[in-house]
Amino acid sequence: MLANDLIIDDRRSGNMTSTLGTQWRLVTDTVMGGLSTGNLTVDNYKGKDCLHMRGNVSTENNGGFVQMALSLSEQDNFDASDFDGLEFEVSGNNELYNIHLRTAGLWFPWQSFRASFSATPDWQSVRIPFAEFEAYKTTQDFRQDKLRRIGLLGIGRDFQADLCLSSIRFYAN
Repeated sequence: MLANDLIIDDRRSGNMTSTLGTQWRLVTDTVMGGLSTGNLTVDNYKGKDCLHMRGNVSTENNGGFVQMALSLSEQDNFDASDFDGLEFEVSGNNELYNIHLRTAGLWFPWQSFRASFSATPDWQSVRIPFAEFEAYKTTQDFRQDKLRRIGLLGIGRDFQADLCLSSIRFYAN
């Protein structure tokens, strides 16, 4: 980590509170009538404190996601203009996952800026530049000065999600 990086969460809290002071929560497609189920717990996996999301992602009834989500600010927008992207340390079950960013310009819950990553059983660091996030169901431009929320998701197909997150930060090159 460089001195100009900003830690979003390093899991030192021992609970659902991020380093920023906001709360992690589990969101599933049941908010829109889907049938996916899951849970989010504080855990220690292979020697690292982490958030552990497990779930059954089901595309039945127009569903298809489980998500660990974090609002970046209790007030309004989070300005990440000084940073180039996100870096996070994850472990999983050899599945493909998504990371979604929501900005102030997005009104509908299905809109986001998205990138995908694989999560292996061994801990790995994933670095995704903001330029690699793709707009999903929006014509809005990505505004890193207007960030609202980060989500890590199992999404889009029937599978068992099993994802651990030990740290996440904004990085600057």
